[in-house]
Amino acid sequence: MEVKIFQEEGAMSAQLIGRLDTPAAMEVTREVQPLIDNADRTIILDCSQMDYISSSGLRIFLTIRKAASAKGGKVVLRGMKEDIRKVFMMTGFLNLFEVEKAQ
Repeated sequence: MEVKIFQEEGAMSAQLIGRLDTPAAMEVTREVQPLIDNADRTIILDCSQMDYISSSGLRIFLTIRKAASAKGGKVVLRGMKEDIRKVFMMTGFLNLFEVEKAQ
């Protein structure tokens, strides 16, 4: 799993590449800390290159959302593949986030 974090105008963006499975989750948790630290902004999670997400991965998304909610920011999911979208829908997580359609 690779995470690339960028600062955009008034927002933080993370591109998630690969499989966000249980073994990758611990490292990803450390890598997304800048997003949590800046959760008073809009956080964009680009999922267009994410191939898989486990329950540990979902927990990371929830942690980021909770931080944003506490600090007055928001989380936007961008470019979700259909398989990933189905996981979010089945777990009820889809309703917790603002979702942009894949382009």
